[in-house]
Amino acid sequence: MKRIMWKSRVSLLAALWLVLAAAGAAPAVIAKHAMVAAEHPLGADAGVRILKAGGNAVDAAVATGLAVCVANPSSCGIGGGGFMLIYMAQTGRIYALDFRETAPHAVTESTFMRNGKPDEALLRKGPLAVAVPGQVAGFEAALKRFGTMKFSQVAQPAIELARDGFPCGEHLAKEIARTAPLLTQDEGLKSVFLHPDGSPRKEGETITQPELAATLQAFDDHPVETFYHGELAARIADFVKGRGGVLSAEDLASYKSIWRAPLHRGYRGYQVYSMPPPSSGGGMLLEALEILEPGGTPGLGLNSPPYLARLIETMRQIFIDRAIFYGDPEFVRVPIDFLLSPQRIDGIRRKAFQIHPPAAVPEAPRDHGTSHLCVIDRQGNIVSLTTTINTAFGAKLTVPHTGIVLNNEMDDFALAPGIANVYGLRGSGPNSIAPGKRPLSSMTPTIVLKSGSPVLTAGGSGGPTIVTATLQVLLNVLDFHLDAERAIRSPRIHDQYYPAAVFVEDAMPVSVRDALAEMGFQIKAVPMLGDEEAIQITADGYVGAADPRKGGAAVGY
Repeated sequence: MKRIMWKSRVSLLAALWLVLAAAGAAPAVIAKHAMVAAEHPLGADAGVRILKAGGNAVDAAVATGLAVCVANPSSCGIGGGGFMLIYMAQTGRIYALDFRETAPHAVTESTFMRNGKPDEALLRKGPLAVAVPGQVAGFEAALKRFGTMKFSQVAQPAIELARDGFPCGEHLAKEIARTAPLLTQDEGLKSVFLHPDGSPRKEGETITQPELAATLQAFDDHPVETFYHGELAARIADFVKGRGGVLSAEDLASYKSIWRAPLHRGYRGYQVYSMPPPSSGGGMLLEALEILEPGGTPGLGLNSPPYLARLIETMRQIFIDRAIFYGDPEFVRVPIDFLLSPQRIDGIRRKAFQIHPPAAVPEAPRDHGTSHLCVIDRQGNIVSLTTTINTAFGAKLTVPHTGIVLNNEMDDFALAPGIANVYGLRGSGPNSIAPGKRPLSSMTPTIVLKSGSPVLTAGGSGGPTIVTATLQVLLNVLDFHLDAERAIRSPRIHDQYYPAAVFVEDAMPVSVRDALAEMGFQIKAVPMLGDEEAIQITADGYVGAADPRKGGAAVGY
């Protein structure tokens, strides 16, 4: 009976949110006790289900993450990895968990050379694109250190969604249609996301993933042992090697998630915490805030041309620094203290607002395969979690009879000078490929405190637009005093220095776009830039907001 009731609730909730999302009307939610904001309503509902059953924010975050990766499998999954920022109310401390994927130990830069030249296509699709997944290890590490429930308990909502089915959302339907020619080349992807005649499944159709449900069920309370050391690990490695890849059972067995010290800096009386390398997002976000802090940004007016011009030049600078300085801290020294030093920031601030690279009109960086969620529980514990398989459906490979979609995170390395990744980002030596190394990421889970107490958590998906979208949401709340919903809905811009153009959402007023063009910026209008989720902690309760750009939802009680 419980299963039938849950399935009915899933169908009703999903149908309601599909209507609201289609109308652009998914509202902010205010709750007194607990809140989950996620990029899919079924994921948010799974998290609240765990919270109501007595779980804490970490339990609910893992449950939400697993459920979102079932309902939005183009964005994330257990074949990927990510980063988690955790605030524990009892200690008042923030912890950073890195479960980023790693390069297989048999891989080198020459692995991706063909006829003496780098072939970036090998990084983006197929067996050589697959890095060692970290999500299962990260989720177990978080539960063991801070959770109160077993993995089998928090995985149950995701298992039920995969087994019993869920209505295909608008975002997933678009990704299936866009990648359908590639999905036909993999039996697992084809059987789940395409009809027998090869046509893509459409919005509202029921999708089931019984093989993924069985895999999650088989994890029981020992997911790491099962995924990285057992028969499943051998099947993953044999499949990748059989297709011409180099990922091995030894790579899986040696994978470890890492607890790191979060980065943090002050901003206008707040303390902003985010992820350290190999995420570049946290350092970039803090550098941008340091550059902007003394400039009287609120006095310029939200989304006014002078304000946006200042943002553009700041964005360009942080992406220059990303390309030059950032990499896996286990392999290179990332000079965070230098990058954020007052003397350097002062120098950047003086000259940054005169930088104007040559104009060009490139393609916009697309949101592909990443997901973000935020959770706060009754005790005030907070989780900001971002997971990814990189581009849509990752490497376009599914391990047979497991439902596991494998990532293509090798594309986040810098293959060679002048070679851009799928998002147009160029890198250098610090992010070069090496065995066991973690590629750079733009994931930026963030928690903001004031006087030692949390006031906001945020983060997003969307490749390099994660950093700039999260920056704008934070500024909208902290400087312009918007609530979380309005902060997320406000139109956004993005500039990553190369390609040299300013991307502006279609929702930005034409008069503003024209004013920026008159300043000399090359403007390219695009439908959306990133996807953000946030929870704001106020005197009235928790204000949750999820981005309508990807059909998200906030659920609280």
